Amino acid sequence: MKILVPGNVPFDMTVDVPGVEVAHYVMRDPVPEEHADAEMLVTWSSPQRVLEDAARRMTRLRWVQTLNAGPDQALAAGFAPDVVISSGRSLHDATVAEHTLALVLATVRRLDRTLAAQRDHVWDRDLGREQARDEARFTLHGARVTVWGFGSIAAVLAPMLAALGARVTGVASSAGERYGFPVVASVDEVLPTTDLLISLLPATDATYHAAGARVLGLLPDHARFVNAGRGATVDEDALVAALRDGTLAGAALDVTETEPLPTDSPLWDAPHLILTPHVAGGRPQDAAAFVTEQLRAWLADGPSGLRNVVAR
Repeated sequence: MKILVPGNVPFDMTVDVPGVEVAHYVMRDPVPEEHADAEMLVTWSSPQRVLEDAARRMTRLRWVQTLNAGPDQALAAGFAPDVVISSGRSLHDATVAEHTLALVLATVRRLDRTLAAQRDHVWDRDLGREQARDEARFTLHGARVTVWGFGSIAAVLAPMLAALGARVTGVASSAGERYGFPVVASVDEVLPTTDLLISLLPATDATYHAAGARVLGLLPDHARFVNAGRGATVDEDALVAALRDGTLAGAALDVTETEPLPTDSPLWDAPHLILTPHVAGGRPQDAAAFVTEQLRAWLADGPSGLRNVVAR
């Protein structure tokens, strides 16, 4: 079996499995013609044009393994229906959870405001007075936190939030209990009592602009919103309007619908908004070991043995 692995990644991608021929390509360049016959393609951080080109030219392809947590790029590339696509779910759980917690604390503790004051050489005495008057709005202790998209990242994040005193509720496709936390099936059920809404939603047709005017309008006006999932899940016009109108107290985004964010986007100047440039995931953790395990499963049991196979 011939597989194609990116050779210019800043982490170990050594794959050594008996019966597997490993070839390499540069992530930002089209797959070399001599390797277009590969049966399996590993992707990470390739431009959409490279994936679309691979979908057209790699006619022997049977399987695409993306190292990204979300498979949306691979799904949109146009690979043949019989090509198996599996995601890198779990490879970014720790780093995304860390960054999400950082964004949560930054917006709750008003670090955007203090950094702006620092740039202006201003000692913001009013911030301390406001905290003294309404301390509950400046802490996770006792806060009602809703995590929308309660998958493997939430399994890492939720205990972190709970350790700081937050009362965490998950939202997933089915209600019950997951990772020791209560889970509801409808986000509407918990929004009116939510102090902080965290979205970890994937990008699908069903989640497009899910966090729009209606959902944001159900939150109390002291609530804050954090998105470390996918940018397409947020109606950015509705978010900016809520921040400007004061019907949402603050927000923090690691992802936007268009990336890089256009210079004329209203998000840049929206009040009480923190932006980071899609850096939560960083590099996939233990990618070589994961791909090696996946390959052994494929050779032993075919697609049925793989983890994270994406429904198509």
